[in-house]
Amino acid sequence: MAGKIRNYYAGGNTARGFRHFYDSNLQGLDRLFILKGGPGTGKSSLMKSIGKKFSDQGYDLELLHCSSDNDSIDALIIPAIGFGIVDGTAPHVIEPKAPGAIEQYVNLGAAWNASQLANQKKEILNLTSQITDSFNTAYSTFGEALRIHDEWEKIYIENMNFNQANLLTNELIERFFGEISLHKKSDIRHRYLGAATPQGAVDFIPNLTEDVAKRYFIKGRPGSGKSTMLKKLAAAAEERGLDVEIYHCGFDPNSLDMVIVREIGIAIFDSTAPHEYFPERENDEIVDMYQRAISPGTDEKYAAEIEEISNRYSGKMKEAISYLAKAKALHDELEQIYVAAMNFDIVDEIKAEIEEEIDKLAQIAASTETE
Repeated sequence: MAGKIRNYYAGGNTARGFRHFYDSNLQGLDRLFILKGGPGTGKSSLMKSIGKKFSDQGYDLELLHCSSDNDSIDALIIPAIGFGIVDGTAPHVIEPKAPGAIEQYVNLGAAWNASQLANQKKEILNLTSQITDSFNTAYSTFGEALRIHDEWEKIYIENMNFNQANLLTNELIERFFGEISLHKKSDIRHRYLGAATPQGAVDFIPNLTEDVAKRYFIKGRPGSGKSTMLKKLAAAAEERGLDVEIYHCGFDPNSLDMVIVREIGIAIFDSTAPHEYFPERENDEIVDMYQRAISPGTDEKYAAEIEEISNRYSGKMKEAISYLAKAKALHDELEQIYVAAMNFDIVDEIKAEIEEEIDKLAQIAASTETE
């Protein structure tokens, strides 16, 4: 039977530029292969192929998706054997902690025709420059959208009952954790709930929460205290020695959108646009921040102002996404130059060597379990 696959983002195109949490998710591995090579050298395809092979063998996987290409992944982790493989090229450059002992570089550039690429140097440099400009424009536009979002938040912050918000948070801490106190250090993983991609906002909430017994859907408005509550819940879980998955906002990485504590079967997340979901299981429950902590009638009182801000915000977000789409189109052109210069037979040989290394790790893991 095929293994389970957990999908998430660890890197994001945000209002504060490209920000990633790869170190957080690659920690604790016994072996990590760091792929080097230009666009179109087969990094994502290689990882997907390896992932399929070992998933078919029954291994659970973690796939770290690429926020700049909806069809690509940036990393693969096989937790049971402590193995990972990651795209270590910009913008997510991975610095090894124990080179050779844990991390090993894999140069897919060994499979390209350097003289053929040299003949297209001018075109490569031009496309690379345009891609950089497109991403930078996207990030600055997301930044403008964030400032508009701050205006939106201000309305609700000024009409918020902070005592009620704190009371609700404390009630949830008591309900979730009670007298739990585990005598161990928490395993904390930082990730993104979703990402701004060339195709718009994408998330994997159904996949990430499919095996979580109890889900809490936070409803509210910008500035109604959702992120602050999640930060306090994550801190409370960590204080008690529980392992915590902390999911940041793909738009503003300083904010949180979801916390999962699998040891006690709980997931709580911001369930408002662009990641709006509604209860569909018997145990699902809504936590309504607007009803609990915002002055009644705030939506109606500021309706015209909110609509104007919402329209400006939506316009800037669409504009920023268009620049991500432009960067993707340019990147596709750049990839074709490299694809034409690649000898993929060599890539297949490299893949076979990596798979052989994984097989060895799997044998070691299996022998350890039987001892």
